[in-house]
Amino acid sequence: MAEEPDAADAREEAARTRLARMREAAVRVDTHPAVLDAVARLRKRVPGDAKFGDRLSTGDKTPASAVARGVSAMEPDRPSALHEFGMGALQVWQSLAESAGRGRGETEVTIVFTDLVGFSSWALQAGDEAALDLLRAVGDAVEDAFFNCGGRIVKRLGDGVMAVFDDPQAALEAALEAQTALGSVEVAGYRPKMRAGVHHGCPRKVGGDYLGVDVNIAARVAEQAKGGEVLVSEATVQRVEAEGLKVSRARRLRADGAPRDMRVRAVSRA
Repeated sequence: MAEEPDAADAREEAARTRLARMREAAVRVDTHPAVLDAVARLRKRVPGDAKFGDRLSTGDKTPASAVARGVSAMEPDRPSALHEFGMGALQVWQSLAESAGRGRGETEVTIVFTDLVGFSSWALQAGDEAALDLLRAVGDAVEDAFFNCGGRIVKRLGDGVMAVFDDPQAALEAALEAQTALGSVEVAGYRPKMRAGVHHGCPRKVGGDYLGVDVNIAARVAEQAKGGEVLVSEATVQRVEAEGLKVSRARRLRADGAPRDMRVRAVSRA
């Protein structure tokens, strides 16, 4: 016997009502402050960046970051414990991937900054085409030296780069090798002069970038270097074998954002 239409409609309506109530209950749990707080505290306790999931932390090309960007694109327009829990799982995945990678994660690295002294003034006179030719030649010389010594380019900064190395000896060797390689670079009669700053520390890796006090110090060391000079923080000099090198007397690093007792030394081939 066929079911009465009114009875079927009533059961369908009751099912929709139950589903709606279940959804409302799930949303209440998902957005409950106590649950959100518990997930936030959990994310702080597990390995990795507890803020993993924002644009800064997912800027690299790792699988975890790619998934996180997709998840973020579907982020609900309300606080969600389930969303944060999923990001926590990706946070752990990213942390494990970084700790398994060479020189990644919260490990010590040697940071190198470079740039060209007087490049902007020369480029204004030489024009864009010559400036681009010079940057390409400089990039080839510097980056080849860095790659040959095991360095990783973190980012390109116009007429310079930021790179990291697992070993301070390799970082210093790379900077000196780059200076030597630049000796053969000439464009429109102009020979570039590079300055480099080298500092060993334990910066925080966020996505594909490194942030923190040690990064700032390395940048300030580079800013205080002269054209053709490799300037190294004294603590970093103490970590390298000085045989075959000429090391200047220590001088104070006078720069905003650097410790007041910071000392640096110029290093060159003996």
